Amino acid sequence: MVVIRLARGGAKDRPFFNVVVADKRCRRDGRFIERIGFYSPVAKDGVEDLRIASDRLNHWVSQGAQMADSVKKLVKRLPA
Repeated sequence: MVVIRLARGGAKDRPFFNVVVADKRCRRDGRFIERIGFYSPVAKDGVEDLRIASDRLNHWVSQGAQMADSVKKLVKRLPA
């Protein structure tokens, strides 16, 4: 199954997450099919902290990809 989930990057105590489309059997930070966005929970004010390519997200969901719970929460935060 294909899932849309977060892959962690960044330094210790400075998390940064890529929103990736990956095979469910691959490790969290391992191989992925496509990077469709990012999320930075510790971004400073005035700096973009969330970006997801909605056209690619819709494409993968239409192909049957399942979103992780954390990604569903982030998608709700996106501007309409």
